[in-house]
Amino acid sequence: MLGDMPHSHTHTTDPAPTVDPAEKAQQRRALKLMAAVLIPVALATVIGLVLLWPSGTSDAERAAAEYFPEGTLYPTGVIVAIEPYDCGVPGAEVGPSGEGAQICATVTVTVEDGPEATENVRLDLPPDVYGAGIDTGVRIVMSRVAGNGDPDELYTFNDFARGFPIAILALAFVIVVIAVARWRGLASVLGLAFAFIILLEFMLPGLLAGSSPVMIGLVGSSAIMLVVLYLAHGFSARTTTALIGTLFGLGMVTALGAIGQSAARVTGLATEENFVLQGFDAELDLSGLVLCGIIVAGLGVLNDVTITQASAVWELHQISPDLPARTLFASAMRIGRDHIASTVYTIVFAYAGASLPLLLLFEVYQRPALDVVTSGILAEEVVRTLVGAVGLILAVPVTTAIGVAIVKASSNPSDLDVIAATRREKGSETATRSRSRSGGTGQQGRG
Repeated sequence: MLGDMPHSHTHTTDPAPTVDPAEKAQQRRALKLMAAVLIPVALATVIGLVLLWPSGTSDAERAAAEYFPEGTLYPTGVIVAIEPYDCGVPGAEVGPSGEGAQICATVTVTVEDGPEATENVRLDLPPDVYGAGIDTGVRIVMSRVAGNGDPDELYTFNDFARGFPIAILALAFVIVVIAVARWRGLASVLGLAFAFIILLEFMLPGLLAGSSPVMIGLVGSSAIMLVVLYLAHGFSARTTTALIGTLFGLGMVTALGAIGQSAARVTGLATEENFVLQGFDAELDLSGLVLCGIIVAGLGVLNDVTITQASAVWELHQISPDLPARTLFASAMRIGRDHIASTVYTIVFAYAGASLPLLLLFEVYQRPALDVVTSGILAEEVVRTLVGAVGLILAVPVTTAIGVAIVKASSNPSDLDVIAATRREKGSETATRSRSRSGGTGQQGRG
């Protein structure tokens, strides 16, 4: 009868999870290794931030203040009326379909802020702005020089107002990241915000203040990585491994960038932006700016590769903790090689996409491909791409080797034996309980 059957199998519960002493020892050794790396790096970064943090107004900022009239404002407004007119050179040839014609426009704009808020002002638009597709309801940014005269004489067109669409895209980006990656996505967004703070408050002002571009690049990048990596991926030995690999990659990018820049004679004088900067401050180190740009450009890709390699090492080690170091390294490198192959394409095509108008211009000029690649305008991008790719490739085996060294140094053979034995015992208990349940079910069915 069912009342006479034993019921021990119906009340079986799994034992409470316990932490093995060997695993605790592993964690303590990993923390010691992390501290041995983190403390010097963090200390050097903090000292660098303190010593290089900019203060006061730079020469370039003072020159720009003299160039732009004091009291200049940049209010926004909405176009409410448009009056096109022909502003071409008299006698200029115009095609049958109107090609070659120069059409400007006088627009009436309702000012949204500033001294003339809610008032209407009239200003002229050049042909390239009118040709971009001006219509009523379009919001623009205007320049208003200081003065109390006729408002129509104080205002000129400055740019299109893009705040709203960009804000919508940024909000969509944040929502998608958090929806897919959840708390880790939120942490990565916060890390990105911190990176922009370092860039805008430390790196850019420090470069304008005349500090060493290389030191600004390295200290700023180190500060960003210290916060971003641990915020997004947690405080762990694998994150520390990725940090070490990233810092090594940045060091290689810096060294190779300096060599490549010198050998290719990349002076930073080939772009219009650099000419403008030099006009504001003749003492600005343009070649150093190029090298600092190479360092910053390598941050994102290096972070991606190193965290992937560190995770690969830890996952493989957790699956087979008794795997020899050489085998563990070889297995992780197989993952790394696949990652390298895809990331190299990412770097090259990212720079190609950013330089697409320039490449089209060279195509129009019909210059030989070798001349295009080695031209002064494109040489900076070529050097940046090649240096970033080399630093990326070298960071993979270094990060993998560091990860293997840490996981093996944080566990000794006796620990592994204890962990393996514990896992075998837990496996046996699970199998016994499973057989007991299946046997009990058969008994109940027969009863």
